[in-house]
Amino acid sequence: MENNKISVGLDIGTTKIVAMIGRKNEYGKAEILGIGKSKSLGVHRGVVNNITQTIQSIQQAVQEAEAESGLKIEDVTVGIAGQHIRSLQHSDYITRANSELVIDEEDIDRLINQVHKLVMLPGEEIIHVLPQEYKVDGQAEIKEPIGMYGGRLEANFHVVVGQVSSIRNIGRCVKSSGLELEGITLEPLASANAVLSQEEKEAGVALIDIGGGTTDLAVFKDGIIRHTAVIPFGGNVITEDIKEGCSIIEKQAELLKIKFGSAWPGENKDNEIVSIPGLRGREPKEITLKNLSKIIHARVVEIIEQVYVEIKNYGHEEQKKKLIAGIVLTGGGAQLKHLKQLVEYITGMDTRIGYPNEHLAGDSDEEVASPLFATAVGLVMDGLKRQERKRIEKAAEEELQNETIVEEPTDQDEEIAAPPKKERKSFLDKLTERVKDFLDNAE
Repeated sequence: MENNKISVGLDIGTTKIVAMIGRKNEYGKAEILGIGKSKSLGVHRGVVNNITQTIQSIQQAVQEAEAESGLKIEDVTVGIAGQHIRSLQHSDYITRANSELVIDEEDIDRLINQVHKLVMLPGEEIIHVLPQEYKVDGQAEIKEPIGMYGGRLEANFHVVVGQVSSIRNIGRCVKSSGLELEGITLEPLASANAVLSQEEKEAGVALIDIGGGTTDLAVFKDGIIRHTAVIPFGGNVITEDIKEGCSIIEKQAELLKIKFGSAWPGENKDNEIVSIPGLRGREPKEITLKNLSKIIHARVVEIIEQVYVEIKNYGHEEQKKKLIAGIVLTGGGAQLKHLKQLVEYITGMDTRIGYPNEHLAGDSDEEVASPLFATAVGLVMDGLKRQERKRIEKAAEEELQNETIVEEPTDQDEEIAAPPKKERKSFLDKLTERVKDFLDNAE
């Protein structure tokens, strides 16, 4: 199989690192060829804090995926999340020199590049600039201004900001693991691509990805991303609370949470008890499931309430911003029993658990379609899309070269023979290039 047809997602999480290899099958769905996962030791709340350990974990995950698929991994698409991500709304405009010509890609690029000149806090950098809607000469609510006439082009933007050093550290880890950085994506966006249907994005939906170290939120409405946030808590703090609350070691707390944990204390009878072996000759500990779920409940409520504040910040309570499709929960934390009911109870919004099978091939492994792998599947899809774009651009360039050789068109033909439409370079591609350049020069 040609290597340029496969794409590799690398999800560097707080609890686990996943390398996933996929390709497009003949129906345009993603087919997963191999998965490798390793325990993530050098990451805290989505941010790398130990380069050496992270490199080891990445290599382990990559080797596993290579062994399972029989393919060699060279380029990866990486996700960034972490507590340093924040987002803001910003509007900007440009005045066009010649309003006789219709608005084209370049005008939009100029507008987007202008947003990049926004002054950030020291050490911060813009990761994503996502246009919400445009205005042309004061006419509002324009989805796609290309091809329209107008002198003044303005837009509202959703701007996502993160710390340069954290992004570079991730680049560094990838590079030192002997891999090439093919692309960088915001993790909530990757998970959303894997889990949400286009209809949900149109109707309005909030994706909550509960990871080990962070909980990511992405809000969509009218098919466009409207709000993103990263809340610096996840499944790990629940485990911590169980550990402290029951005076047991972390491994036991994690197992308790997974096997017996519930987010809804009313479900457990008073007499349900789990016995946990004591450490080195000590008496076993007895823990009631009711207490366990009280501990979990308290922390989960806190996480969900913070996410709900962000959903309200987006403006969910306004009539035309209402999220009709409600909430979709994904990530490892979404596997907690009765979580769906609790989220519905706190937010009053319809909720479902999101499995990343929206774009997966029908015969995919059960394991792949687990909420645990939502981000990884999304990253694979992102990589596939990026390759598709490169192929189209390459074909367009070759076509152009061939055309130039044939004949120089006269002035009359010039109007008709418009060059093939060039895909707008997303800012992430530019960011990836910048991180690559920085790493190459830093060596």
